[in-house]
Amino acid sequence: MLGRHHIRSVTRALARAPAVALIGARQVGKSTLAHQISAARPSLYLDLERETDRARLSDPEAFLSRHLDKLVVLDEIHRAPDIFVPLRSLIDRARREGRETGRYLMLGSASLDLLRQSSESLAGRIAYVDFGPVDIIDSGGDRQDSLWVRGGFPDSFLAASDAHSFAWRQDFIRTYLERDIPQFGFRIPAETLRRLWTMIAHQQGGLLNASKLAQSLGVSSPTIARYLDLLVDLLLVRRLEPWHANSRKRLVKSPKIYVRDSGLVHTLLGIETHDELLGHPVAGGSWEGFVIENLASGLGLRPDQLVFYRSGGGAEIDLVLNMKKGPVAIEIKRSTAPKLTRGFISACEDVQPGKAFMVHPGLERFPMGGGVEALNLAELIAELA
Repeated sequence: MLGRHHIRSVTRALARAPAVALIGARQVGKSTLAHQISAARPSLYLDLERETDRARLSDPEAFLSRHLDKLVVLDEIHRAPDIFVPLRSLIDRARREGRETGRYLMLGSASLDLLRQSSESLAGRIAYVDFGPVDIIDSGGDRQDSLWVRGGFPDSFLAASDAHSFAWRQDFIRTYLERDIPQFGFRIPAETLRRLWTMIAHQQGGLLNASKLAQSLGVSSPTIARYLDLLVDLLLVRRLEPWHANSRKRLVKSPKIYVRDSGLVHTLLGIETHDELLGHPVAGGSWEGFVIENLASGLGLRPDQLVFYRSGGGAEIDLVLNMKKGPVAIEIKRSTAPKLTRGFISACEDVQPGKAFMVHPGLERFPMGGGVEALNLAELIAELA
């Protein structure tokens, strides 16, 4: 079993808030993490995918009031959307009895509904922890290539071979499209959504052109926007927004889009091995998305803390992190002998970052001039943490 560094974030959140929502895509290991946490304290685990556990919550206030002395884990919370109102009453009751924190741990596979329901009913009573797939902190830097090729879903990353990992991801995609998404209440043709997902994978890291996607799928631009919102809310696609700071230059306003898990990118494109990946045109975009997701997970960054910079004149920074001490500029290169581009230098003059780095897949760390330092992904996370 892999150790997951997010366990510290969840434990700290439970120590300061009555309720904690652990948000992550299906199959990323939320339930495993919750079982580890609940094993260390008196707890009650309810899997709301099971009809028997949902039946126990037919009168949630009556049932849960008998367990105010325990941590109650509610897995797949979207299956019981009416529970948030009684939870508020139970949290307030427990507070009056001196039990102010660590009462409820809710696991959710879709951000939109969970965040909306909880924010309406549990304002001031709930903390949120984003939980992504396995990252380079969990796996170790010596397994970087395997993590990149297979992606971070635990069953995929830990599979006995590349072939087994690829087959697991194929089954995951099919199940998600045909069973899981309809369970969230969305009635979208599975094949249409798969084609859109595949198109995004083909242009991994490219600027969003909704009109072009709509034309390719034979649907309207508003329909594409709705489908993309769904994939973003299900934590399967990331929209990386452009830098919007005041600037005299004309800036690109379209977001960049990524399939969030690199293993899913490769499966959608039929790429099974590391050698096949290195010879594929998507290798650069896939590596860029891999770096972005690992930085977001490893540093616990919110979506609004990750942007990119691109001017109409071609000046570009692949990733800008909005950190407390000022922006950090990051250029992402797949080459082990990276070189600074004039566009990156020009963009840094516009953004004026506090620090600037070049991420590469090698092991060496070296200065590149102009205050830019080249280093690998694991070292960058340690540096910024």
